[in-house]
Amino acid sequence: MNLFELAKPLQIKYMKKLTVLFFLLTALVSTSTAQELRNFSFGREPIVSPQITENQVTFRLLAPKAYEVRLYGSWNADYRSTLAMSRDTSGVWSATIPLPDPEIYTYSFIVDGVSMNDPTNVLMQRDGTRYLSMLLVEGGISEYYKEATQRGNLKSVWYDSPTIGIQRRMTVYTPYGYETNPRKKYPVLYLLHGAGGDEEAWSSMGRARQILDNMIEKGEAEPMIVVMPNGNPWQQAAKTLMLPEKEFQWGDPSTANLYVNSLVKDIIPYVEKHFRTINKPESRAVAGLSMGGGHTMSVSNLYPGMFGYICPLSMGIRDGQEIDTELQAIKKAGYKLYWVGCGDQDFLFESANALHQALERNGLEHTYYVSGGGHTWPNWRTYLTIFGKLLFK
Repeated sequence: MNLFELAKPLQIKYMKKLTVLFFLLTALVSTSTAQELRNFSFGREPIVSPQITENQVTFRLLAPKAYEVRLYGSWNADYRSTLAMSRDTSGVWSATIPLPDPEIYTYSFIVDGVSMNDPTNVLMQRDGTRYLSMLLVEGGISEYYKEATQRGNLKSVWYDSPTIGIQRRMTVYTPYGYETNPRKKYPVLYLLHGAGGDEEAWSSMGRARQILDNMIEKGEAEPMIVVMPNGNPWQQAAKTLMLPEKEFQWGDPSTANLYVNSLVKDIIPYVEKHFRTINKPESRAVAGLSMGGGHTMSVSNLYPGMFGYICPLSMGIRDGQEIDTELQAIKKAGYKLYWVGCGDQDFLFESANALHQALERNGLEHTYYVSGGGHTWPNWRTYLTIFGKLLFK
């Protein structure tokens, strides 16, 4: 008998002991993990917030040491309005409101004067430098904000911008079926954000992908590519990437149209080279909100005939601003749709109304859509569900 055969019974004996030890350690770790979870919950029932019932919504926050907690929500017409929350004996603060109309709302808790998001709500939106807790009330317009069955894709795309002098990022939406039908070409909507936003604003706060997915799936809109650039020429991309920013002088005439020139000279050529696009004016649309509405007007004024569809939202012209020459150039070059949208409580309503009057004065056929409400995402999302159905028809 060799040494290996002599050692074999000892190996089996120790292997059995190791196996038992392994299972004991596994059970110990599992018990420890479960104990940690029990300690984390402190024996309380899980806190549900927001809790939506048939006709009301309840918000809750565990803050046993807080002196005062108030609820802020975008459903309030007065953006300065907050609601006092009440505390129970376990330190849970709560407030109940009537169920708002179907829409996406944002809210926060103000704990002893400090604003914070709802720690039990995984639904959040980023608006520039702020993250906000989200409440989606189903029904009506909100059906466009939910996930469709047939979903397109969002891509973060880096491109060189010789006009601005840096590499930059944009978000590109491709519709359902783009990857599986390599011969099909698509029209393109260039969708521009407002001040404080970036290349993710329309896909986050604006729910652009969900809106386009639902409209296309229902046959209400033509399948299209949507390009959402970063309209801040000093940025490479959203601040969340922590990239250095380019020095930029506001009011410098040499940079006045830097971004809109880049849109035509850098972005459109890149998109038409790297995506399957129909490269004709009647297959290009440009739309934007607030600052992006100004960019929409500037790029269509500077480059008449580039876009067949022009849709400025919550933007117009200043007192005394003359754009008759530019509008006549657009009229001469031809276009398919000029669609202006603004809320009657928007601080830029008079500006939009002045644009409407200028279009009428110059004989440009157009749609002037006046909604209720102000300078808000609920309006801009709604506008996309309306003019989006009119594009490329």
